[in-house]
Amino acid sequence: MSNNRRPAYLPIVIIAVVSIAITAAVIMWFKPDNTCMATAQPVSNALASEADATLSNALDNGQLLQTTTANQNQSSFVTGLERLPRSLQGTQIDGEIIIDENKQLVVTEGLRRLFDYFLSALGEEDEAVIYARVESYIRHHTPEPAASQAVAIFDQYITYLKAIPEIEQRYGNLQLQAAKSGELDLNVVAQQKQDVAKLRQQYFTKETITAFFGAEEEYDDYSMEMVRINQNQQLNDVQKEAARQNYISRMPDNALKAGIIQQANLNELMNRTKQMQAKGATAQELYNMRRDLVGAPAAARLAQVDAEDANFAQRFDQYQAQKQRLLSQSADKTQAQTQINQIEQQLFSEDERKRLVGYAALQ
Repeated sequence: MSNNRRPAYLPIVIIAVVSIAITAAVIMWFKPDNTCMATAQPVSNALASEADATLSNALDNGQLLQTTTANQNQSSFVTGLERLPRSLQGTQIDGEIIIDENKQLVVTEGLRRLFDYFLSALGEEDEAVIYARVESYIRHHTPEPAASQAVAIFDQYITYLKAIPEIEQRYGNLQLQAAKSGELDLNVVAQQKQDVAKLRQQYFTKETITAFFGAEEEYDDYSMEMVRINQNQQLNDVQKEAARQNYISRMPDNALKAGIIQQANLNELMNRTKQMQAKGATAQELYNMRRDLVGAPAAARLAQVDAEDANFAQRFDQYQAQKQRLLSQSADKTQAQTQINQIEQQLFSEDERKRLVGYAALQ
């Protein structure tokens, strides 16, 4: 199940996919027994943080979860997957519980995704029910002492989420004022990040902070640096681009850096394609440019898309010409519309017909 989340303290769109390598003598990955669930798209750490504010506010509206209350509800769960709320039905459990050869918990970003997966049902289920569900799931799929360690971290995570709104409120007006001025106040953002970091240190160990939030913190740093460069009035456009490339080149070689470079290539691809098409570039010239930027397989797929788009455009022009002729020459508008519908069915597939109105508007 995909949960879109973003750090509440940094109003910058963050899309990053970060993998965390866990090395242990023996690693066990516990997944749900329900193998008939449909596969869902994995959630990255940065994407998983997108709804932290929503979870925080939802949790903050209720009472703090008490273990005794959860225990009263836990009797109705064995695996934690019984009577799933509608939003979770038909999805695959997102996340992981990893232990080492001594059955000690190895904290990963996937554990946070697991928590967020169940917490996404807040509103459909009460807090105590979700708590009992998560605890049952953990204890059913995880041996001790790792199970109790995971439950303890879930307690800390819930408390952390409830504390986030206070920081948001503290800096909300300052950020709004900065946004009205047309620029992001990086000093305010940095201070807010610092307060959030202190909050995390209050509830989590250093290892858990790195596993849960390390990826998004790295991307936050990148995003802030990009904003800082963009807002530097002493640099011209060429110097700003050089500064951006210099920062990216000094980043560690990981999935985040690879994703940034890939996105930059895609942006360059779109810009070059638009420019070359405006100049009447041939299909071969477009293919060569794309191959150099994104590789031969992607270039071939894009060439196929170009051909399909050109074919659709040709049929659309034919359709429009016949449509206008019928509307202008026929006195019976109902009969004319019937003929137009027949032409649509002859020229376009069912899916293509759904595009006609929007395509005509763009034209």
